[in-house]
Amino acid sequence: MCPTPASQPAMFLSTKVGLTVNGARHELRLDPRTTLLDCLREHLALAGTKKGCDHGQCGACTVHLDGRRVNACLVLAATLDGREVTTVEGLARDGQLHPVQAAFLEQDAYQCGYCTAGQIMSAAALLSEPCGETDADIREAMSGNLCRCGAYQNILAAVRQARRGIA
Repeated sequence: MCPTPASQPAMFLSTKVGLTVNGARHELRLDPRTTLLDCLREHLALAGTKKGCDHGQCGACTVHLDGRRVNACLVLAATLDGREVTTVEGLARDGQLHPVQAAFLEQDAYQCGYCTAGQIMSAAALLSEPCGETDADIREAMSGNLCRCGAYQNILAAVRQARRGIA
């Protein structure tokens, strides 16, 4: 833990951030070192986004920032004032699963479930990104998300199913 300069009381080591998360506006006062991942889990009680490696290597913490996927463990929340974040909790609409969530369920792509939120968020982003038609293209686009259970075939099947359902 970094020492607090004696001339600055701890209360001045926070910053005000306004975020829209899953459609709801939040005004937060955060330590400027708080990552988006920790902000979501610890300040907004949104535990769907998982903390995996905490180094941006596994993709378990993938969320959408203004519609684009990011690793939430690598983004400082203090830099996001006015931005829009979507987590796995925010994908379903009006009680209906997002097509990717439904496809993961139908294709048994959940396995242990730890990486699932990040996989789903990456797959949902993939649907709106320029991605080729082949399985190799999908694998490349999903390569930032690791699954230690080895459910890659089921995840690939789920992404293909979601793409067909949306196309």
